[in-house]
Amino acid sequence: MGGGKSCCFYVVAAVLVVAAVVAEGDGFITWDDVSIPSAAETASGGGVGLGKAAARGGGLTTIVVSQDGTGHSRTVQGAVDLVPAGNRRRVKILVRPGIYREKVRVPITKPFVSLIGMGTARTVITWNSRASDLDASGHQVGTLNSASVAIEADYFCASHITFENSAPPAPPGAVGQQAVALRLAGDKTMLYRCRVLGTQDTLFDNMGRHYYYNCDIQGSIDFIFGNARSLFQGCTLHAVATTYGAIAASQRSSPADDSGFSFVGCKLTGSGMLYLGRAWGRYARVVYSYCDLSGIVVPQGWSDWGDQSRTKTVLFGEYSCKGPGASTRQRVPWSRTLTYEEAQPFLGKSFINGEEWLKL
Repeated sequence: MGGGKSCCFYVVAAVLVVAAVVAEGDGFITWDDVSIPSAAETASGGGVGLGKAAARGGGLTTIVVSQDGTGHSRTVQGAVDLVPAGNRRRVKILVRPGIYREKVRVPITKPFVSLIGMGTARTVITWNSRASDLDASGHQVGTLNSASVAIEADYFCASHITFENSAPPAPPGAVGQQAVALRLAGDKTMLYRCRVLGTQDTLFDNMGRHYYYNCDIQGSIDFIFGNARSLFQGCTLHAVATTYGAIAASQRSSPADDSGFSFVGCKLTGSGMLYLGRAWGRYARVVYSYCDLSGIVVPQGWSDWGDQSRTKTVLFGEYSCKGPGASTRQRVPWSRTLTYEEAQPFLGKSFINGEEWLKL
């Protein structure tokens, strides 16, 4: 990829400011928030029309999506639209089996939403936008708006569902071929047993604190990127690169930015030759601990994004990893083999202040 990502990604200057809300209860994310409701909870009761009225009035806490018309909505976006703005309690959107070919956006005004699928092989949300695609006004959509699913709200959860961008694979160095499957821009977000599938720029880990547990993430070039502070625990990172590629591109641009990616107990599989991380931001921060790294890791391990000055400011670290790709003998001299004391802040949920918002 040539140049920096700043030409492709931007944060909208005029951000909608919404008053902070506290969910009913203690405001923590629990296992119940990512679980499939019982049959009684998911029944549409008095019919689809009644269900929609209840949702608009803020009375429906479980919304069913079914393509056959037996739920409250035939589309995922239609279900999100039923969640009231300023929502203050957990609303579960149960997405029945099917391939949902649509773009989905959960706006900042709708926190406490759960998307619950029926299994990653059975419930799939997919679209095929690329950064160079044109919108209705003839302008390129850009990487930000190429996302098949965009989550801008806090306290979002997802489980047992696949997020996919099915655009054709992008060759290394291609311009405008970024194709995001999932963009997360809200704070205090959890994904459990989800799949995120794409090639270039698959997961836009945009901003906020995020917890990915037992998820599968697939891509080729910078397929996890952004300025979020995220913990990836027990995840499978699957490369589909045909030549070279990279897993993580941290956008951290200042030592004051409390962002970065921590991979704990993850497994790297797939094809190509992969950098563990690239220094998109001058203070990029990426750490791998207890990970199983296959032989597709480039021996040097890390890339400075073509800017040697970044080697003095990045934190690229490895701790107690295994597998043929874990050898550090040929690593770039500015990466670090961490001691336990150095790795410890990255090993648990405290990295994302999980004690404040996770009860798992």
